[in-house]
Formats: sequence, C-alpha cells, structure tokens
Amino acid sequence: MQFEVFTLLPEVFPSYLETSILKRARERGLITVHVHNIRDYTHDKHHTADDQPYGGGGGMVMKPEPVFEAIESVLGLNPPPSTSEPDSTTPIILLTPQGRVFNQNVAKELSQHPRIALLCGRYEGIDERIRENLVTDEISIGDYVLTGGELPALILIDAVSRLLPDVLGDPTGAEDDSHAMGLLEYPHYTRPPEFRGSKVPDVLLSGDHKKIDQWRRQQALLRTFQKRPDMLEKADLSEADKKFVKGLKSNVE
Repeated sequence: MQFEVFTLLPEVFPSYLETSILKRARERGLITVHVHNIRDYTHDKHHTADDQPYGGGGGMVMKPEPVFEAIESVLGLNPPPSTSEPDSTTPIILLTPQGRVFNQNVAKELSQHPRIALLCGRYEGIDERIRENLVTDEISIGDYVLTGGELPALILIDAVSRLLPDVLGDPTGAEDDSHAMGLLEYPHYTRPPEFRGSKVPDVLLSGDHKKIDQWRRQQALLRTFQKRPDMLEKADLSEADKKFVKGLKSNVE
C-alpha cells in the first residue's frame, strides 16, 4: 500500500517511520510512504505557502496554489481546463478537526485502497477552495485541536498499515485488538507466572485452548462493560455473550 503525505513539515515523519513495525513493513515492501514538502511546489524565492486571511483575523492560511500543484503533480491529475477524467481511485484526505471521526471501521475502509493521499493542515487551516475542489474526504482523530495534521497522518498510517496482510507477525493479531472485534481487548500476561504476589490466571497456564478462548471472550466483555459500556450496544454478541453480560448487569443493580 502506498501513502502520499503532503506537509509543510516533512522532518516530522522519518523518526517514527524508521522504527518498529512500520520500518519492517517498509523494508519488506508492504507499505510505501512518500512525504512531499508542499513548499517545493512554490515559485517565489521565499517558498511562501501561507498568507493572511481575507477579511482579517489572526493566524495564517495555507495557500491553494502550492497545495493543488503538489497533489496534482504527484497523483498525476490534470488541472483545468483539461477535459480528461480525474483520478478518482486515490482518496485525497484532509486531516482536520472538522472531518469524520477516525475509528477502526474507517481504518478498515481505507486499508482496501492501494494508495491514499494525506494532506496535513497547518496554521488557521487551508484555503476553502482546496476543500471544495481537491479534497475527497476529511478525517479527524478526535474532538480536539492540534497545531497541524502531521500527528493525525502518522496515526492513520499506523492504524491502516497494521491491518494489511503480513504487516504484523501474528496473522490474526489485528483481529483481537481493542475495537477490531467490537469490544475492548482481554488482559494479557507473560512470564514470570507470579510477580510480587500477583499470579497469572490458572486458566492461561492450563493448556486448554477452549477454556482459554472462553476466558478471553468473557474478559473482553467484562472490560468493555466496565470501561466502555456504550460499545456493547453495537457489538455482535452471541447468546452466550448476552447471558454473560446480563449477569454482569445484575451484579451491579
């Protein structure tokens, strides 16, 4: 999968992309991340990519010309007055607090694309003509404001990449993650079997995989019930799950 990132701060990305799972995925050719400096598509000696907003007010606004030129050049789009059909296969995503909120389902949706373009906003935002005439999607990572779209872009790259085949060492690793199965993830333990008087649950040492699976499912239900009960309303629950959750509710009533 290929990520095209458009930013005014390309130096933000290498340190995170050159570590751990994303580094190995890139080395194995499973993902490709191209980071494009929007200032490289300016045509003045100061490489101006922002200007004061019309109508006054504080802050600066990202100019339309370098953003359009950068994205159109990289994606091979033909600017007006060309009559050729634009490339509609690559989502052009603006990272913005005004976008739809990013979650695991959105990550799954985006993982189906072979190529994604990510536009990182800065300052007070972008010229509205970029949003109206270039961007095809808008995504927010939550109801708060950051100084730019670079961190959200990294979050999206990370979340989407780990859903791709062979990126994780465990082929089913992403399936059991919190939110991936509609519940929060069950607790994990590793060696030693006892630490400062706290023991690993006996069922995990039993070797009985059927009981282990049942314990993990119930622990996921319990943790979701305790921390995110709203998720249970949307989760795909079996009759056994519903019976277990009913018991949890009766214990607190």
